[in-house]
Amino acid sequence: MSFAISSELFEKAKKVIPGGVNSPVRACRSVGCDPVFITRASGATLWDADGNEYVDFVGSWGPMIMGHAHPQIIEAVVRAAGSGTSFGAPTPAEIDLAAMVVEALPAVEKVRFVNSGTEATMSAIRLARGYTGKKVVVKFDGCYHGHADSFLVKAGSGVLTLGIPGSPGVPEEIVKNTISIPYNDEQVLETTLRDKKLDIACVIVEPVAGNMGCIPPEPGFLQKLRSLTSELGIVLIFDEVITGFRLAYGGAQQYYNILPDLTCLGKIIGGGLPVGAYGGKAEIMNCVAPDGPVYQAGTLSGNPLAMAAGIAALRLLQQPRFYQELEAKSAAFAERLIEVAARVGIPVQLNRVGSMMTAFFTATKVTDFTSAMLADTERYARHYRQMLAGGIYLAPSQFEVAFISAAQSERDLDNAVKMTEWSFKKLVEK
Repeated sequence: MSFAISSELFEKAKKVIPGGVNSPVRACRSVGCDPVFITRASGATLWDADGNEYVDFVGSWGPMIMGHAHPQIIEAVVRAAGSGTSFGAPTPAEIDLAAMVVEALPAVEKVRFVNSGTEATMSAIRLARGYTGKKVVVKFDGCYHGHADSFLVKAGSGVLTLGIPGSPGVPEEIVKNTISIPYNDEQVLETTLRDKKLDIACVIVEPVAGNMGCIPPEPGFLQKLRSLTSELGIVLIFDEVITGFRLAYGGAQQYYNILPDLTCLGKIIGGGLPVGAYGGKAEIMNCVAPDGPVYQAGTLSGNPLAMAAGIAALRLLQQPRFYQELEAKSAAFAERLIEVAARVGIPVQLNRVGSMMTAFFTATKVTDFTSAMLADTERYARHYRQMLAGGIYLAPSQFEVAFISAAQSERDLDNAVKMTEWSFKKLVEK
């Protein structure tokens, strides 16, 4: 494959954009190469500026569960754009999509749309603080909830990939009100939440960790979290930016049958357009302005294009047996990858929940941030470059998730398995 045009574009981009990218992981530094510049996509296929073709396992970091450029979603966006792209005023489509979200998610009685997952999570913790009158936020090591100041303490995703310890520019007085504890550790969880001196307003968690790689909750962990927060009057926030409408139509809360107090959602509810949302119990959501004193606003919140795309996307996800078929496809694909690793003799831990999965290059079971850090990132970097050269587009970080979509065909998955076996053999040969 030639990447000459992408290389030229990257050089141009670095002159006008920090690092040449608008989100740090895209720079591909952790995998030892320059990024490819994507020019179009359809279904499960991406094309870059050099004309190279890839089977996509990133899916715009999750929301493209139906594949790229789905005709019904594109038609909805074009139709909405014909009536105007932004009004800064209420529209009927906002009500329609909000009703669909409320109906889908068991724990959501009211919902407020914003423009991104980061806006959703930062608004949710502000609301939790305003509702409880307390200050402290508890999160989990390696979980990433966007780039708001409060969340960059032992964060995952890009912060983890780039090896950045938090971030300069985050004031100490904000950091001191965020506590990060180990994911899947019930003992530390209970000790922390029962400490009356901590003045805890909320706990925010990815119900399935997706930003230090895919790490499922250990049996009983989420149940313990719900039990303790309910007992102690602490607001429980599920960050379902990745898991919402991905694991099930009702998200991780339906998948695990656990109801949080607040839920955060991301771009999957906009068919991949820039959108987010937070919602939950009416008693809590009624504290948001203009009904209550907790302020949050945005001119583009409820943007008509995103609302139209979201309505079309959620209708597609209501197809009978959609999630059962996606689960079966994902399980079969994961099993084949496990068989390949065993046959080649390379240590790989494949974690999977539904259509989310990560292959960690380690012999140790991965259950938390500490065990994730044992993964061989140099080996992953070689694997990434080899798969890219073979037409398979993976996330440019060991600590991200691969997503299966409805658009991936058996041929796509067969090719991915064959390329994986070839790549694993190359890794072992060195």
